[in-house]
Amino acid sequence: MENLLGLMRVRIHRGINLAIRDVTTSDPYVVVRMGKQKLKTRVVKKNLNPEWNEELTLSITEPILPIKLHVYDKDIFSLDDKMGDAEVDIQPFIDAARKRYKNIPSGTIITKIKPSRQNCFSEESSIVWENDQVVQNVFIRLRNVERGEIELQLQWIDIPGSKGV
Repeated sequence: MENLLGLMRVRIHRGINLAIRDVTTSDPYVVVRMGKQKLKTRVVKKNLNPEWNEELTLSITEPILPIKLHVYDKDIFSLDDKMGDAEVDIQPFIDAARKRYKNIPSGTIITKIKPSRQNCFSEESSIVWENDQVVQNVFIRLRNVERGEIELQLQWIDIPGSKGV
């Protein structure tokens, strides 16, 4: 991939107050898409507040596309039910990763992003320099559903020999 900038680790931590799609609960999982890339978490049975704690890795190329999240309820005898979706513009994160930070203390906030109509953030999110890496913790409000949030973390991974950010 000649346009490879690096990798982004997406840690899907947990779901919060997800929608009921079965009689009293749901069996949720998350699908993460970026362009032609598609990754998904495992299914957590009978849980509206699932803890996935899974790491998914995306290849980041030019042009920079948003990350799309779709949450589903796993069904055995029918199509999986939709439980909401969200989109994350990663451009501010990539812009922060493009700066080469040296000699700054771990925990330094690089930039803050407030919730707005242009993003699905449910609260302010900070892009932080942490343990020699650019990291962002995010709470995402799901759209097209009556309720639910996803907590995730973005982490930049440089690749030796890539175009770099």
